Amino acid sequence: MTFIEFKKYLLDAEISLPKFSKLIKVSEKNLQSYKKKGEVPNPIAVVAVCFVEMHRQGMDYRQIVEALNLQAKTKKGAGFAKKNKELKSELADVKV
Repeated sequence: MTFIEFKKYLLDAEISLPKFSKLIKVSEKNLQSYKKKGEVPNPIAVVAVCFVEMHRQGMDYRQIVEALNLQAKTKKGAGFAKKNKELKSELADVKV
């Protein structure tokens, strides 16, 4: 699905991109990055289409998704903590 199609589906589901991102616990910046790529990943496309269909059927998809108690993922770069500890150790060894 193209990013433009994705945005149209969000309009049909009557949800903005920022609200969609908060609802599914994915950063808006991450979703905006698909604009440059031109396409959205299949799982995001499926969610958008399901939201449209649920909206058409009169279902409150927001309440259903909120009941899942989704948690936002946080970035945890490999080695950052280790490098920080090494830097502190090096700084402690330096005599001023």
